[in-house]
Amino acid sequence: MTIQTTETDAPAADIAPLTPDAIPIGEPLAWPVVDRDGTLLLDAGAVLVGEAERAFLFQHFAPHRGDVERGESAPEATDPAGAAASVRDMHLTIGALMGLRPQMGASGAPMQPCRLIGFAPNDAFFITAPHADGRSGNIAQGENVEIVAIASQAVYRFVCTVDAVCQAPLDYLVLSKPANIRRLRERRSIRVRAQFPVRYGIGEQGEGYDGVALARGISALGLSVSAAWAVGKVGERLRIAFNLRSGEADTPIETSAIIRNVQVEPGDAAHATLGLELDSLTPAEQMAMKVYVFDRQDDVLYWTGSMR
Repeated sequence: MTIQTTETDAPAADIAPLTPDAIPIGEPLAWPVVDRDGTLLLDAGAVLVGEAERAFLFQHFAPHRGDVERGESAPEATDPAGAAASVRDMHLTIGALMGLRPQMGASGAPMQPCRLIGFAPNDAFFITAPHADGRSGNIAQGENVEIVAIASQAVYRFVCTVDAVCQAPLDYLVLSKPANIRRLRERRSIRVRAQFPVRYGIGEQGEGYDGVALARGISALGLSVSAAWAVGKVGERLRIAFNLRSGEADTPIETSAIIRNVQVEPGDAAHATLGLELDSLTPAEQMAMKVYVFDRQDDVLYWTGSMR
């Protein structure tokens, strides 16, 4: 899983925001446009096709020039509770995706991706060593860790003690029998609130992005976004790009999406809400989506139905 962190030399407050007049309509941008926290909104060369797009940009974001390094902040993670379960109830299989973080200070730390690679007769787990930013997660023997595990139909949270840290024949951890197991919710039904920019390009093929939308909700399977206009019809595809932030980790997602639902916002025919299904995610991107959702389950939109 590719995780990037951003270091900045100057806070965002040191750079004045753009005004609408500074962003032309119908002309390629000479520089990228970013939000107040440095999130990319529009690439250099992108073209706003109308006043509605520019108004949407300033209504939902704080555009700044993106050719200067900027500061950023990250959302806090949450730690929900759910129904109790047993090891047998989880029905985990070899290769199951997991997220791991030290239990000490877990509420503020991002989940580090790993996979289940084996079981012991005493219900101990063998997992691949978690990595962050291309480096080992630096987990020590005897440390208590919190795990989020993705089973076929549900998601579970539990705690273990690291019994061993091994380097051969590969980097892996031996975890004690899980304790305090909680079943969170059905895997396909979780959608949490979100608010971050999503760049989009019309059509599945092509280079660059044509505009920016605002994410309103996110599940492990897709996004609900608000846009300045209905950028496509149901069944059509878009190119999209966005970043998922957890703690200090910043994971870029760049993929294609199928438009599953288009609704014109009441009272404003120029704005539309689209339900996007992300069906071309890499395993690392899938893990980033799931961990982002799991860390924010206290801000649930609803538990039933799929992302549409």
